[in-house]
Amino acid sequence: MIDQPPAATGRSRRHGEERILTVPNVLTVLRLSCIPLFLYLLFARQDRLGAALLLAALGATDFIDGYIARRFNQTSALGAILDPAADRILLGVAVVAILIDGSVPVPVAAALLTREALVASAVLVLAGLGARRVEVTFLGKAGTFANMIAFPFFLASNDRDLAWRDTAHVLGWAFAVLGFVLSWYAAAAYIPLARRALRESRSSERAQL
Repeated sequence: MIDQPPAATGRSRRHGEERILTVPNVLTVLRLSCIPLFLYLLFARQDRLGAALLLAALGATDFIDGYIARRFNQTSALGAILDPAADRILLGVAVVAILIDGSVPVPVAAALLTREALVASAVLVLAGLGARRVEVTFLGKAGTFANMIAFPFFLASNDRDLAWRDTAHVLGWAFAVLGFVLSWYAAAAYIPLARRALRESRSSERAQL
């Protein structure tokens, strides 16, 4: 095999990052499009178990599309923005909906919503200051995944026809605590990363003057 010249490799990588129609991006869009179905199952059909299973499946696809992106070189600039945005939209809608349903303890929902609001605000502030985008860390993704598992369990535990509802409630709390620790630790770890991104942006601006 003949090695590709570095310049060509760089051009290929940049071209790949400009792609829009990739399998991970399609999965992300499909994940977002299932939000109305989740709300329909929860409120119109009052099918808590069905809504819980759908939410768990949507949470699982987050790791699936990430694996596909890395394994098959399907990464893209759009996906780097769309995927975490979809995570926050899906998780935020799910938490508020399950809180309205009364299936999740208020402190658990409040802690998660507060964290998501702080992170979203920080992203907007950094973007307004011209800082480069801070990549999502593994711990942040793991915390989101744990929460996406916790809330389906809480939802299922409120289904009176479910034989193992007590077990589901315990599992919900277990994943919620794990998600809380990972999410808030990741949020704290973003602070030095954000400062570095802001410094680099300002240094770049001064260099261009």
